[in-house]
Amino acid sequence: MLKRPEQKYRAFAPIPLADRTWPDRVITAPPVWMSTDLRDGNQALFEPMDPERKLRMFRMLTEIGFKEIEVAFPSASQTDFDFVRRLIEEDHIPEDVTIEVLTQSREHLIRRTFESLAGARRAIVHLYNATAPTFRRTVFNMSKEEVLALAVSGTHLIRELAEARPETEWVLQYSPETFSATELDYALEVCDAVSAAWEPTPERKMIFNLPATVEMATPNIFADQVEWMHRRLARRDAIVLSVHPHNDRGTAVAASELALMAGADRVEGCLFGNGERTGNVDIVTLALNLYSQGVHPGLDLSDVSRVARTVEDCTQLPIHPRHPYVGDLVFTAFSGSHQDAIRKGMAVQRAGEHWEVPYLPVDPHDLGRTYDSIIRVNSQSGKGGVAYLLEHSYGLALPRRLQVEFSGAVQRLTDATGHEVSAGDIWRCFEAEYLAADDPLTFVGHHLSEHGDQQGIALDIRIDGREMTLHGVGNGPIDAAVHALGAEVKVLSYAEHALSQGSDASAVAIVELSAEGLPGSIHGVGMHANIVTASLRALVSGINRAHARIAGPDRRRLVPVDPHMPERDQAAAAR
Repeated sequence: MLKRPEQKYRAFAPIPLADRTWPDRVITAPPVWMSTDLRDGNQALFEPMDPERKLRMFRMLTEIGFKEIEVAFPSASQTDFDFVRRLIEEDHIPEDVTIEVLTQSREHLIRRTFESLAGARRAIVHLYNATAPTFRRTVFNMSKEEVLALAVSGTHLIRELAEARPETEWVLQYSPETFSATELDYALEVCDAVSAAWEPTPERKMIFNLPATVEMATPNIFADQVEWMHRRLARRDAIVLSVHPHNDRGTAVAASELALMAGADRVEGCLFGNGERTGNVDIVTLALNLYSQGVHPGLDLSDVSRVARTVEDCTQLPIHPRHPYVGDLVFTAFSGSHQDAIRKGMAVQRAGEHWEVPYLPVDPHDLGRTYDSIIRVNSQSGKGGVAYLLEHSYGLALPRRLQVEFSGAVQRLTDATGHEVSAGDIWRCFEAEYLAADDPLTFVGHHLSEHGDQQGIALDIRIDGREMTLHGVGNGPIDAAVHALGAEVKVLSYAEHALSQGSDASAVAIVELSAEGLPGSIHGVGMHANIVTASLRALVSGINRAHARIAGPDRRRLVPVDPHMPERDQAAAAR
């Protein structure tokens, strides 16, 4: 690093806005959310999503509650073009959801973009061109007049093509790309020229998106830029003012919050902050920050772990264990003093009262999470944690969420003995908690069969001493077994690996399940030389453990009832 960085780097000049109003404002309602996961987030992946993963992500975004989703850059590739066509032709777009597509201000790209949107009920066409001095001078070698003319000509063409296709409701979005580095008076001039060409009205609004394409300064300066534009834009009552913050300085969430206070109506970003370089703004964090202040974000994040697992699977990118709200360890305290404060806070917290538990900004249960603490042993004293001991003594590698779950059983063991526990103690505790979970279901055996491209199974089980064979079909042995049992559970994750030592079994299978009436998720574990048998044992283990945790009628959703039993016995089995 340079000893005198000022010789190479310039501080960003403050915005002359002495009468700024945003510092005194409070966010009382959520913005319009626009997800860029399928476009900006997708192009930032090592391997972009295939059409099936993109469709899965699109469906999840609509289920969460996004009403505007940027789905593709259809003029950039045949893959993106085909995905837009598939959404429209196969009727995947809910009535209240609007898709958005991106295009540069080039005639052939704009025409190709409109071809992709043929038959859409409503669509946002997102036009952009770079406006900052460095781009004008270095990248495009264009004057201010030429850059402005490019934006206006693109707008005129989009208007012409939109008017020729009245069956679709068209919305124009314009972005002065690199806004954060553009002279404000010039950004305003370009935007006003675009709105003059489009002629929006309060009933037929257009969108101006102000992107921090590269985060240039502290969040307060971005807020000043947004308020400066907000107060000066022509036809402001006919404009939805949007922001698209990137995270180059690590302050995209703060910049977005201040931008909303400064007059922005809409935020573009990705779930968990995926995107180019350091990413786009993290919409989940932004939304749950609002929630923690008593403002419902308008997105359903009541099962945030399911959202996280879907995003990880679709993007093939892991979510950091310390990621706000959703990381596997964010509701886990390793410090004894933290654990004690949280335990005492939870003990006095009453339903219906404002949340005031130390170290926990929100109630984990609101997000489908639980509060757990992992029992750790100081590695510097020559001892490892629970997971370390199980892996190194028995070859059993626990997924992180199973580590958190199992720590509760170990905690009960240490509380009961009052002593430090050994690896053998922990192993016996694990066997009792997971491998011996055989009530009310006991796995007896199975037989697999082929059903076209599906997997069939004949599953032999015992319920309260009565054996029966159940049949099911699914996309694999576990799915087939779930259908055979008629258990209303969802398999959230599955892991398997060979055991290197410490057990006669040669393989272990681990499933993570969710079920109605069960807070969070729960794990089942099975061991056997045959991995399919281990997997089925893991499923039965998980169902039995869920059955023990769930109270009331929801329990009946987990355990099959033999129709040939007397009614009294059926009721007993269901209980």
